[in-house]
Amino acid sequence: MAATAAPGGTPAADGALGDGVPYAVELRGITKRFPGVVANRDIELRVRRGEVHAIVGENGAGKSTLMKTLYGMHRPDEGTILLDGREATLRSPADAIAAGVGMVHQHFMLADNFTVLENIVLGSEPTRRGRLDRAEARRRILDISDRYALHLDPDVLVEDLGVGDRQRVEIAKVLYRGATTLILDEPTAVLVPQEVDELFGNLAELKREGLTVMFISHKLDEVRKVADSITVIRRGTTVGTADPRTTTARQLAELMVGSELPSPETRTSTVREAAVLQLSGVTVAALTGRPAVDDVALTVREGEVVGIAGVEGNGQAELVEAIMGLRPLAAGSVAFAGQDVSGWSTRARREGGIGFIPEDRHRQGMLLEAPLWENRILGHQTRPPAVKGPFIDRRSARSDTERIMREYDVRAPGPDTLAHALSGGNQQKLIIGREMSAAPRLLIAAHPTRGVDVGAQSAIWELLKDARAEGMGILLISADLDELIGLSDTLHVMLRGRLVATLDPAALTPEELGGHMTGAHDGSVGAA
Repeated sequence: MAATAAPGGTPAADGALGDGVPYAVELRGITKRFPGVVANRDIELRVRRGEVHAIVGENGAGKSTLMKTLYGMHRPDEGTILLDGREATLRSPADAIAAGVGMVHQHFMLADNFTVLENIVLGSEPTRRGRLDRAEARRRILDISDRYALHLDPDVLVEDLGVGDRQRVEIAKVLYRGATTLILDEPTAVLVPQEVDELFGNLAELKREGLTVMFISHKLDEVRKVADSITVIRRGTTVGTADPRTTTARQLAELMVGSELPSPETRTSTVREAAVLQLSGVTVAALTGRPAVDDVALTVREGEVVGIAGVEGNGQAELVEAIMGLRPLAAGSVAFAGQDVSGWSTRARREGGIGFIPEDRHRQGMLLEAPLWENRILGHQTRPPAVKGPFIDRRSARSDTERIMREYDVRAPGPDTLAHALSGGNQQKLIIGREMSAAPRLLIAAHPTRGVDVGAQSAIWELLKDARAEGMGILLISADLDELIGLSDTLHVMLRGRLVATLDPAALTPEELGGHMTGAHDGSVGAA
């Protein structure tokens, strides 16, 4: 693998390739500081027009900050941004969009109760005599859909769409606004393999039409499959570029974090007889239509990892909330360690020995405007080290936060740092450290490695394996199919609120699992 100054050509002094064609995007010496943190330091990045360019690096490396700077969400403290060879000053996302740069965020920004058409044109509505010109909007959306093979129906409500379709709506939104350079943040994080293939087909269409795509990803095999060139960022600065045709995933991982690619594989059984979680006929009502969770029964034993696979929106989130007491049961029961806890509060369940890694760390797992030590005691504020008598013990909470930061490699200046200043991966490691420190008998782990780099992912997998070996029961919900197959002792598939298959992970491929998740298979294959 060769590290070069610029993929695909030799840079000229004027910001162009050796053949005189300007780069679509060129970043020179970009530095961005936040209080106590240098997020980007002297970044150099060059992207050719009409290529798919990947940006990889471990959590906290500065990838998202860099892309948000290119999208006008941050102003660089030093350095220059050039678009198609011309220097650009981007004070806001509106400036970036006007300059032809659009961004699709990892967490979609769509209104579920609006149609595809209404979501796409929102804020950029074509008007006729002061009113929305739906005919013109429809014409433009269908033209974009046909041109880039997005397969969109303008009249469908977004709430009725799957994750892959929602992502295509987000892509259409930026194309509708005239973007010629697209930034995608973790675009495959929540997609099943079939949806990933469809997305890559969409990216190929964008490339054929001369558009430029830049995307952040932690999935190195996917990066090598779809990217024309790769930039690697480590600890806030660029450390090299790579040609995916001649670079292995292992070499990329070593360049990113100095270690081999992790594996979730674990096949030595540690399952014990005692059940720590038993769900019987669990049903959770939805606002309308069929139940969000429909007559679910499952058991998690000591030393067992039970995985639940499913396309997002099929009831996994509601099931987790029902187990944690965050959502009422319409029917059925939840038993923990042989005791019916269906009527217990969330606090009582937590104090009784149930740990919780939430799906949405910002909404359910952290207080972003609070310091790390307060987030360390969140949900555990009735027990040491959080309390001393009837009072919060700030000194002990700070000290224990420092311990978690050391043991779980949470990279931040100190325990008084505000949570929003951390990268998503470092936020996740703090939450996992907090939950594991309470030594729960049962851990509900919803997407525990979402948005973390390969190094942090490996560490989290090892923590879960160690906890399993010591007798902890774990209910694992994940969109990472390799993670589910590798870590789970038993694997269930959830579709439309029901468990539709029970599978043996040792006899299963990601493609087969994806087929069950999308309803392509009936019954169960390799039943456990």
